[in-house]
Amino acid sequence: MITSKQRAKLRASANSLDTIFQVGKGGIGDELVQQVKDALKARELIKLRVLETAPDHSRKTAQDLAEKTGADIVQVIGSRFVLYKRNPQKPIYELD
Repeated sequence: MITSKQRAKLRASANSLDTIFQVGKGGIGDELVQQVKDALKARELIKLRVLETAPDHSRKTAQDLAEKTGADIVQVIGSRFVLYKRNPQKPIYELD
């Protein structure tokens, strides 16, 4: 679990990130979960977008995906959300 101060640092870092995944009408499948896990391992911080055709709204999608990947939700704004998962072997973001 990350603190609010750490979350603020991550939100600032996420501003410059491009969206790398989109969740559409298929929702969250096993392939998407694995791809998100791989991206989190490589980047630690990723931005995703929920399309209008998705079965759930962005907050619910973010919660489900965070639970399935073991990530923390950094931010949910409109149709976009940001996930963070620290890579203990090769950390990119120093939060302390």
